[in-house]
Amino acid sequence: MNNIDTEKKAVVSWIEEHCKEFYPYSNAIWSFAELGCEEHQSATLLVQLLKDRGFEVDEGVAGMPTAFVARWGSGGAVIGINCEYDALAGLSQHATIADKNPVVEDAPGHGCGHNLLGVGSVMAAVAIKEWLLKAKCEGTVVVFGTPAEELCIGKPYMARAGLFDGIDAIIDWHPHVANGANYDTCNAYFNLKYHFYGRTSHGNSPWEGRSALDSAILMGHALELLREHIPPGNQDAANTINYTFSDVGPEYPNVVPDRATIWVIGRITTSKEMEKIIERIHKCAEGASMATGTTLKKEFITATHEKIPNKTLSSVLFKNLTVIGPPKFSREEQSMAKKMQKDLGVEESGLNEDITEFIGGSSGVSDNSEYSWFAPFAMVWLTSGPTDVGWHNWQVASLAYEAGRKTMVKAAQVLAASAVELILNPRIIAEAKEELSERLAGKKYRPLIPAEFDAPIEVNRETMEKYRPLMEKHYEKID
Repeated sequence: MNNIDTEKKAVVSWIEEHCKEFYPYSNAIWSFAELGCEEHQSATLLVQLLKDRGFEVDEGVAGMPTAFVARWGSGGAVIGINCEYDALAGLSQHATIADKNPVVEDAPGHGCGHNLLGVGSVMAAVAIKEWLLKAKCEGTVVVFGTPAEELCIGKPYMARAGLFDGIDAIIDWHPHVANGANYDTCNAYFNLKYHFYGRTSHGNSPWEGRSALDSAILMGHALELLREHIPPGNQDAANTINYTFSDVGPEYPNVVPDRATIWVIGRITTSKEMEKIIERIHKCAEGASMATGTTLKKEFITATHEKIPNKTLSSVLFKNLTVIGPPKFSREEQSMAKKMQKDLGVEESGLNEDITEFIGGSSGVSDNSEYSWFAPFAMVWLTSGPTDVGWHNWQVASLAYEAGRKTMVKAAQVLAASAVELILNPRIIAEAKEELSERLAGKKYRPLIPAEFDAPIEVNRETMEKYRPLMEKHYEKID
């Protein structure tokens, strides 16, 4: 009989001894800074790392070239680990600098720390595999390589393809401004585009044309009126609809535009409620098209479910976080964070090294909510950026290169130790599954994305084709 605490210490020690082997991978992915569905080099690097460590990898799953599923082991508990690696537009930044200083002006950057997230998750998976071998235990570890989390694209398409079936528990982590492991929920989410097509004409005889822009503006007004007639949600997870106009043209005031797109996203408390609202949004578009004599094409980019919290599984991650401890930062790293805060006029508190209270509540929308309908799901948050300066910014990108390594190592240790505990104590998984069943109360997972829509793998292609040639000379290579 394996002593659980002893075995957890063994896997934590393995990561401490081997973590530097993984640093070049997070650095390289940081330098690639590839947007969602364009993470070709990042995904290739992670896939090769997993293959080199003995994992079997299915690549290009669910119709997405940068998605993968890696597996090692057989029998025992099947533990899934989330892995993300997409960057954000416009956040290019030199590393370890406390002032805004892009590597390539306006190019993408890792302003959410997914270079750390992906490699940290792989580090945890490899550590679990090495522990299973040494401890001679049955168990299976599965890494889900999920593209385009920032647009909530990867996981719902992978879920629709049935790739999350047969998992006993799924664990995750994310860089943050604090340390904790809450059993929280998040809203359901949708991302849609409506393309209107009309007919151009001279501005002095607009009656000969059919304005696609009129259609988009009319739909926007309809959305403004619709907002009053949807439930508000609650204060920390409000029901919201946002939209913008894109690709309007010809871009000349003396020509009636024959094309216009309105891009609509929403965050709604439950997916059941959201589906009804989407139908009403469709009618806003159809009515605008009819009123202006234009044609309409709908583009369904993505939609995700609300997250099902799991206190049982979250408590395992929280307990291991308290034992292992959060990341501790150097005086220089704290000074760097405090300068960022000072420049923004907020309290100079630096990088948070405390652990927050174990609570429920709500968190920001993420497509990792899809996991929670298939198996008990929990995640740990670990400090990687300063408080009160926001997120998705160049400050995070600057810290996600070197200081963030400490965060990545702690995350891998918490995930690996938690997986060891789940494998050696199957009662926890049974209790977590019972809790999931109670919270679902008979609800079954049903894809929210219509079957006729494929993953929008070209969504960021134009942007990456513009910046990749400028970024390539700054790429870091793996020796």
